[in-house]
Amino acid sequence: FPFRLFPLREHGMNFRARPLTCQEIQAFKKSKEVMQRFIRAYQLMLRFYGINLINEESGELKRAENWAKRFQNLNRFSHNNLRITRILKCLGEMGYEHYQVHLVKFFLTETLVKETLPNVKRSALDYFLFTIRSKRKRRELVHYAWQHFKPRGSFVWGPHDKLLQYR
Repeated sequence: FPFRLFPLREHGMNFRARPLTCQEIQAFKKSKEVMQRFIRAYQLMLRFYGINLINEESGELKRAENWAKRFQNLNRFSHNNLRITRILKCLGEMGYEHYQVHLVKFFLTETLVKETLPNVKRSALDYFLFTIRSKRKRRELVHYAWQHFKPRGSFVWGPHDKLLQYR
């Protein structure tokens, strides 16, 4: 059967690839070798996007040396956004929620603060943000996005009254 680099429990664009089962996910998580390969695959994709994983423990990220060229690719080809959403969902499935948070915050910073990825902004807000499993972490990221979104009055990803009161 077709192999997926970042398998999910849902169907993707490849109709021949079957979704993961909960039992398979548990088996993957128990295998140190599988989880190491998963992190290597994640690092490979990050490098392709111009990002480096600088702390494997925390999931902290930074721009790679070739970031400008790779960001051009990200801005030009929107199909990358589907792959990034898939990677984020898979990180959650595999127990790497902290990696999800760092990756989403990275994209929010690059799109809203540094404005280097204007064509990724909608995906970051519409899809990436909502892959975060932890309600608290998701709220923190929505608040972070709201703080940096311009014009703030057009922010539709959370209720403004609650965002104003957020602590």
